[in-house]
Amino acid sequence: MTTDIIKKLKESARAVSKAGFKPEVAVIAGSGLGQIKDYLNAVKTIPYSQIPNFASTTVAGHAGELVLCSYKGKDILLFNGRFHFYEGHSAEDTVYPVRLMAALGIKTLIITAAAGAINAEYKPGDFVVLKDHINFTGDNPLRGIHTDGFGSRFPDMSGVYAADLRKLALSSAKKLGIKAHEGVYFGVRGPSYETPAEVKAFRNLGGDVAGMSVVYEAITAAQAGIKVLGIAYVSNMAAGVSKKVLSHSEVLETGNKTGRNAAALIKDVLERLK
Repeated sequence: MTTDIIKKLKESARAVSKAGFKPEVAVIAGSGLGQIKDYLNAVKTIPYSQIPNFASTTVAGHAGELVLCSYKGKDILLFNGRFHFYEGHSAEDTVYPVRLMAALGIKTLIITAAAGAINAEYKPGDFVVLKDHINFTGDNPLRGIHTDGFGSRFPDMSGVYAADLRKLALSSAKKLGIKAHEGVYFGVRGPSYETPAEVKAFRNLGGDVAGMSVVYEAITAAQAGIKVLGIAYVSNMAAGVSKKVLSHSEVLETGNKTGRNAAALIKDVLERLK
């Protein structure tokens, strides 16, 4: 098992490596945020289908491509689309891109995602800089046979979302006039949206936004020693917070509207990263 995954990662790394390209920052683009690539300088685009050992994306709003970008003197990996546990992927396949990031020497990961607002003070289009998460999926991507090269078997989760990166993102949002909060991401399995009773329970447990991604990626990055900045955009109000019927089309519509702000925020963060 250990030998197999290390071999697979080496095969994947060879497929995406480019001479002279040395990325230390990676970005995962969430639902509807694929346009971020239009604001960075794309050097090369590789469909996930052309990367050995990668799974396939099946969700609308996720292009399924890795874009090698260069911006302000920084080489960046933009993962345009992600794999979700609810698609039927194993937890291992879901976080495989993060394992690849670690193998390629990524030091900082910016995770973006759509999320439903549990906190009634949030509004669609707002951004939430994640200060913590609650993994309510019933699983963990680190479960199973341990590979020493991936990091500690029992990694510390007390500071998954780096305080300095959170401060930087909130400062960038304020500078750009973008409405941003600091909150807790409540990770659920999906794919059905939550019931009003569940949302009420999640709020009582400390969640500010709910979503079907992020937590596995963040846990895996933390194990690998990669600094994480989590940024969610409020795509809709969660069930019971609003009387509107929830739909994925609303998520994508909000993502398209907020895409420019998301790109501006990420660009400013990238410029100020040390």
